[in-house]
This record gives sequence, structure tokens and C-alpha cells, in this order.
Amino acid sequence: MSTTETAAAVESHTLKRDFTLFSSFAFGFAFISPIVALYGIFGVALSLVGPSFWWGFLLVFGGQVLVALVFAMLVSRWPIEGSIYQWSARLGGKAVGWFAGWAYMWTLLIAMATVAIAAAGFIANVIGIDSPTGIDKAWIAFIVLVLGTIVNLAGRMVLKVFMIASIIAEIIGSLGLGTWLLFFHQHNSISVLFDGNKGLAPGPDFFSLAGPFLLAMVFIGFSFVGFESAGAIAEEVREPRKNLPKAILFALIFIAIVVIYTSLALILAVPDLDAVRSGTVADPVSFTLTSQLGAEIAKPIEVLFVIGFLASFLALQTSASRLIWSFGRDRALPGAKALTFLSRTQRQPVVPLIITMVIGSALFLLSFVAENIYTMMLNFCSGGFFLSFLFPLAGFVVVSIRGRWRAGPFTLGKASLPIAIVALVWVVFEFLNIAWARPFFEQEFLNWSIWIAIGVLGVVGLVIYLVVQKNIPVVTGKEYLMPGEESADATPARSTTNS
Repeated sequence: MSTTETAAAVESHTLKRDFTLFSSFAFGFAFISPIVALYGIFGVALSLVGPSFWWGFLLVFGGQVLVALVFAMLVSRWPIEGSIYQWSARLGGKAVGWFAGWAYMWTLLIAMATVAIAAAGFIANVIGIDSPTGIDKAWIAFIVLVLGTIVNLAGRMVLKVFMIASIIAEIIGSLGLGTWLLFFHQHNSISVLFDGNKGLAPGPDFFSLAGPFLLAMVFIGFSFVGFESAGAIAEEVREPRKNLPKAILFALIFIAIVVIYTSLALILAVPDLDAVRSGTVADPVSFTLTSQLGAEIAKPIEVLFVIGFLASFLALQTSASRLIWSFGRDRALPGAKALTFLSRTQRQPVVPLIITMVIGSALFLLSFVAENIYTMMLNFCSGGFFLSFLFPLAGFVVVSIRGRWRAGPFTLGKASLPIAIVALVWVVFEFLNIAWARPFFEQEFLNWSIWIAIGVLGVVGLVIYLVVQKNIPVVTGKEYLMPGEESADATPARSTTNS
């Protein structure tokens, strides 16, 4: 094969580097947008714990900052498409990497379907469908899924437009709305944040594993994930070793600022906290906006919510498709050749995007024919992120203790190992907190749903891994080649022997 043919072959399997620092930050920001992160869990947390659930945001954010710092070091060392999958493989071997990627893949796919269904509820309200049925929401979610796939196939420029629109929607719909409520519609004093579970029915101790505060942290945990998604598009970002650590940290910090600030404003603006605590008010966000601003203002704000949910869906689908593409490039899934096919002009992974659409449609179908199974999958979603985080964090700690860690451009120096250990302890705690079999559902098996989902996905994954393991290259853990080092935009180094 001539040099020209070789270059053309490499080009045909290379993604475009169209993302800058800002667009990669916008991608991570939109992945789990503050609109999705806050309005998706606000009502549940407020009714379970009362206004004091707000302190849970600070606790979870503190833990996630430590995780983000470790991930920033990992993406600086290995800016490779697939993020958690590729980092884990280089830290712990191909089996560890494969199962980390498998857990992360299903977490992304389930989260994608969840966000599409949540967006359907807001879209139904905006287009005038009062009290939409499950079938109405499913059809709207399916349309979102199809149109989202078309947008993703259209190219990164269209995707970046949606990401920027998401940031604008967040500024207006979260920061702007929060400021307006805080200054002009404050109904409660700041002291309500110290009410604890006042008003709740007597139950388990406040801080016990079955207690309301730790249960609120289960939902809050979903508010501060997604920052790692900037690494999922690493090979599409310019100067990734320089830009991606910043994108990961900036996305988490900005999301935290918006969520913490807006949630405070909403808590202080709720007209009747006792009604929320008693369960009389099912949706305290809509109740507060309608009561304080009027229905005429609440409707346009819901349009901003739709933009936030749609941008989050697109980012989730993009991350899932890139992860599947990364698996395909490593021949780590059946049909690997088809999974690596890229569109000629936009260099988009066509088959992985279609696969995400098909799986999303299947999950919608499950919501009708097997509601309990779908509930189990949704419960796995939040825990799945923390389960996925465990693999690279544990690998980093082990490699660092053995003295084998070689830092990239972004490093925390001597503080790296202590921070990673605390981050690992935090993620183990939060995962167990999420997966704990609380008496939350009437059907006992649903309280064990995360463990059941892990068992089912683990067995299926093991079968697939045993089929493909011989095809997966053994990575060395050596540096990812970057422009100016050996070859421009090099593909990840692979080897047939361990380092």
C-alpha cells in the first residue's frame, strides 16, 4: 500500500477535531444541564427532606470535585475517545476497561432515554397537551429520539449550536429566573434551610442509610455527573491535553454554581412549603412559577426547559455513540467493522448513532409492556455513573501506590494520590448509598433493582466479553501520541504485550 493510500485509510477512520475549549465545555455542561439536574430532582428531594436538602448539594459537589480532578489528570494523559473505558483499560487491563465501558455504555443509553421521556412531558405542556398520557409522552420521546439522531448525523456544527442554545437557556431559565425569584418573590426566610425534616412523618433517623437526608443525596448525585463527558469526545477536540482538563473542571463548577444558586432561590420562593411536605403539591417547581409569576410567564420558561432537556439528550446520545465507536475500533464488540464506519463528510459514527436510537426505542417499549423492568433500568441510571467512576479511580489509586503513574500536562503533583483516595472513598460511599435496598417501592424486588440490573448486565456482558476478548488489543498504558510528538492527530497506541 502506498503512502497516499495509507494516509487515506487512516483518515477514513479518524474523527474531525472540530471542538474547541468552549465547545467541549458547552458539551459537558449540556450533558447534564442544570435544568435537567435541578428540576428533575427538586420536587422529590424537597418533599422527602424539606428545605434542608439544599446542603446536600454542597456535600455532593465537594465529593465530585475530587473525582473531576482525577479525571482531569487522566484525560490529560490519555485524551482518547471513550474516556472511562480507555482510561480504565490503561490503568487496569483490557478486562477492567471493557467492563467499565460496558457499565458506562448502558448508563448513558438509559440516561438518554430518561431525558427524552422527561423532555416529552415539557414539550406536551408547551404544545398544549394537557395531562399527557404515557402513550403521548412515548410518541413525543420517539420523535425527539429520531430528530436528535438526525441532528447528530448532520455534524458537529449543528450540535455546537444546540450546546450554545443550552447555555443561553440556562442563563435565562436558571440564573435569570433564580435572581428574579430571589430579589422579587422571596416568600421564606433563609432559616428554612435549617428546618431538617420538620413536617415529615416520623421515620428512620435523619442520617441513617434509610434516612431522608441520605435518600435526598441519592437524587442529588444525579445532578453532578456528566462532567466527564468532555473526555468522551477527546479525539474531536483541538489541543485536548490542554483543553479537556479545563473543560471537565469548568463544566462541573459552572453546573454547581447554577444548581446551588437556583435551588436556593426556588426554596425561598415556594409559597407553601407545608403543602409540598405533605405531598399535596406534586410539582413544586411548576407550583412556584405559576403562583409567583403567573401562567403566562411560566409557559415561556417551560420552552427554555425543553431546550435544556433536548441539549442534554443530544450530548448523551453523542457520548454513547462515541463510546460504542471506541469499542468497535478496539474490536471489543461484535460487528466491530460496521461500528467504526464514519460518514464521508462529517466523519460521524453512523452505525453507533443508529444503535442508540434503536436501543432508546426499545426502552420506550419496555415502559409499556414491562413497567417494572423499566423502573429497574431507571434506578440503575444514577448508580451506573458512580459504578463506572469506580473503575478508573481504583485503577489510578493502585497504579499510583505502585509508583507507576506518569502524569500528563495537568497534574496535582504529590497531592494526586491523597485526592484520588478520598475521591474513591466518596464514590464507593455514594454508590452504596444509591444502591442501598431501602423500602422505597411496594414491590420488594424493585428495592434491589440496581443490584439486579448489575447482575443481568454483568452476565450478558461476561458472555459478550468471552466472545470478543481475543480480538481486543492489549494496551500498554504508554502516552497517547499528540501533534508535535511523533505524528499529528495520532490514533491511540496499541501493543500485543503488557507494559
